[in-house]
Amino acid sequence: MTTLSGQCLCQQVRLSVHGEPLRIGICHCTDCRKESGSAFTFYAIWPRDRFRYSGETAALQGRCFCPRCGSRLFSVDDREVEVKLGILDDAPTCLTPTYELWVKRRERWLKPVEGAAQFEEDRIER
Repeated sequence: MTTLSGQCLCQQVRLSVHGEPLRIGICHCTDCRKESGSAFTFYAIWPRDRFRYSGETAALQGRCFCPRCGSRLFSVDDREVEVKLGILDDAPTCLTPTYELWVKRRERWLKPVEGAAQFEEDRIER
């Protein structure tokens, strides 16, 4: 199984995830745009027990970040963790989005990810 690792900009917080992600996404919603300071957020979801981190973090509305450098890192609950893929040590990653959320807010100059499911707003569990 693959282990991916990453760190914040100041290297105070380190994290790792083990195994394949459950899903990989891009979100164009207003919250993700504001949180990332970019046109979208690129992230992947792993089971909570496949995630480890060290270092001090702070959180706002469930989103964890480094209080020293401000890097956005992850969101975690009892079952899953969402890791911001831009913090991984190896770039580009081998991870390709399988879906895009809030495509109605995607910048017109961005093209849909080929083969990824497209959702006008949130992903609907089936």
